Amino acid sequence: MRCVKTFAILLLAAAACIAAAALPARLCFTQGESYTFFCGNTSSDCKIVTSDSNAALYRLTLKNICGESTVYPSLDVQNFLSEVNGEILFTEELYGSVNYYCTADLPYTVMLYGEQINLHICVKANGVTVASPIIFGGY
Repeated sequence: MRCVKTFAILLLAAAACIAAAALPARLCFTQGESYTFFCGNTSSDCKIVTSDSNAALYRLTLKNICGESTVYPSLDVQNFLSEVNGEILFTEELYGSVNYYCTADLPYTVMLYGEQINLHICVKANGVTVASPIIFGGY
């Protein structure tokens, strides 16, 4: 009887480990006004899928996610960087926007100008877009 109980406990522990490994990772960011997933194997075949609500559930239906992005009406960039353990590597100013290219504790990475980038923050007058690794498409 003791052997059966031990086996049952081991079986339950193994099932819990398998379930935890099978569950997808959480979202990179707290959902803003919309949440975008970049799906594909490379940026050239990237499919952009946007969800206006329930992004965490919507994520379960997607395959080959290679990046995520969300839009906020405003954002304290320094506070946000501390939340994701981020560091600004370089900055660009383009067409009324300031773009911060960073390294942070986020899952997706791309090489840009010889640097490993996994956080892109685009600040405009009408809102802030954050993405990991970078914002694909127009912004």
